[in-house]
Amino acid sequence: MPQPDDSDRRVAEARAAVTASLASVGSSLDAELRNRAQDLHSNSVAIEKQEKELAKQTAALAKESARWQKMADTSTKKLKEMGDTQNWAEMMERDLLVLEETMRLVEGKPEIESASGTGGSSS
Repeated sequence: MPQPDDSDRRVAEARAAVTASLASVGSSLDAELRNRAQDLHSNSVAIEKQEKELAKQTAALAKESARWQKMADTSTKKLKEMGDTQNWAEMMERDLLVLEETMRLVEGKPEIESASGTGGSSS
């Protein structure tokens, strides 16, 4: 029969073995969790850096877009002014033709055929 000291020693050894086994399992799980935590932290830092860069690029793009919009607005305004100037010139030409025809009639000169083939009235 085992002696009480022998039994206590076996219990102590069994406890030590179980404790060592649990510590081993715990440390391997702990190491895995630490690796995951390190990866999460590293990824978090990288994502923050990318977020800052994205915000910077977005601001630059907004600025560039505003410049292009201003240029488009300016071009549209100039085209409109050009159209207004052309319209004004055509109106002035018509007025001058009317004035020229009126002066011809007042002076009693004969009707002259224009180079475009359009004359005054064909009475």
